[in-house]
Amino acid sequence: MADLLIENITIVTMNEKREILEKYAFVVDGSLIKDIGPSELIKAKYKDTKKIIDGTGKIIFPGLINTHNHLFQTLLKGLGDDLNLADWLAQMTFPSSAHLLPENVYDASMLGCVEGIRCGTTTQLDYMYPHAREGLSDGVVNAFKDLKIRGILGRGMMNIGEQFGVPKAIMQDLDTIEKDCYRLFDTYHKTENDRIKVWTAPAALWSNSEELLKLAWRITNEYDSGFTIHVSETPFDREAGKEIHGVFDFDVLEKLGIVGPNVLMVHCVHLTPEDIKKAKQFDLKVSHNTTSNMYLASGVAPVPEMLKAGLTVGLGVDGAASNNSQDMIELLKHTALLHKVYTQNPTVITAEKVLEMATIDGARAIGEEKNIGSIEVGKKADFFIYNPALSAKSTPMHHPVSTLVYSGTHACVETVVIDGNIILENSILKTADEYQIIKRGQEAADDLSKRAGTSGNKRRKWRSV
Repeated sequence: MADLLIENITIVTMNEKREILEKYAFVVDGSLIKDIGPSELIKAKYKDTKKIIDGTGKIIFPGLINTHNHLFQTLLKGLGDDLNLADWLAQMTFPSSAHLLPENVYDASMLGCVEGIRCGTTTQLDYMYPHAREGLSDGVVNAFKDLKIRGILGRGMMNIGEQFGVPKAIMQDLDTIEKDCYRLFDTYHKTENDRIKVWTAPAALWSNSEELLKLAWRITNEYDSGFTIHVSETPFDREAGKEIHGVFDFDVLEKLGIVGPNVLMVHCVHLTPEDIKKAKQFDLKVSHNTTSNMYLASGVAPVPEMLKAGLTVGLGVDGAASNNSQDMIELLKHTALLHKVYTQNPTVITAEKVLEMATIDGARAIGEEKNIGSIEVGKKADFFIYNPALSAKSTPMHHPVSTLVYSGTHACVETVVIDGNIILENSILKTADEYQIIKRGQEAADDLSKRAGTSGNKRRKWRSV
């Protein structure tokens, strides 16, 4: 007896042998993967399964793991196009952040997570750094819970940085931050059948005092959790870290003892070869945000060098204000092509490696490789069914990994299962009213833009150069 059996399907396992199994069957019971085997044998073994899905011509992939996001920015799509980072922050992101309401964050998170689900994303690590008022983090967690997805809330924080343009309105004092961190950990950490986790997430080394960074690290380890932070996204980050802390931003982590396998560094575009060696020494993890780095012209992260050094590198879509999309499938192709053209070497990174970064390496980056990231018996049932016949873009299919990475589209994501729950079936969202989510998302975006004074960005003059 089991809850779900998917028969006659191709399984891209991402297991240690990286097996691709054809005409296999796959069994889910409760929240776990119960059995995998040749289709005829599995069907004979599980005759009383509650639900059977015919997978003929389709592929199962492990759910994609987004290791970095700012879901509140889903409401800001298209407002910060074609700006340098300083103007992007000053004209749009910071003003919007200062006017966020809890209901805005919830609507944005629902909209962003639904877009992710439709692209096969089953795990989101969100990084909620502005706190103009209380309760903003709860909006993210409530969206995770309502949609029944796997989510990590990174409790963001900032208490300095006015000289660099950070508005006082989105900062908090140490006491307020400490109390809210404990509240969030005690309320949400390891809840919803362990689907919801809480991490600490200082925004950047230059926007957090030494005292606050140490506070966040202490709380992280009290709860056996994770710590994530933007590192060396631009040359400014490195220099500002030195101005505040006396050393370049990457070196601040070592200086303060914030090192270990539960530290996830985001962007890392301007890490030096020496930084990469140290990151490997301390087993620091990296979230590579390809599309965001291109959108803001931050540079090209030395990912091939990181991989050669043995670093764990996952992928992140980043906030929609610096991407305009939450599409992990799109991110796969961007990642492969960016490093090929930058190095002028078509073999520098493969489709298979990019998929590893989005699945098993992403799981390792967030400390969850024993539970998710591959299709194996005993692991959590987090996966999606990809049907290439739903789009001419994915047809013909010769190799499933190549099809997903280079010819993939969200239109072919037919079914999504998270923790054994069917979230998307036959391309229909099962856990919420998608029409209402989209409608509320547009209304919330319009309202926030009006209150933040960014509505003029919608009616900008035509700019050919």
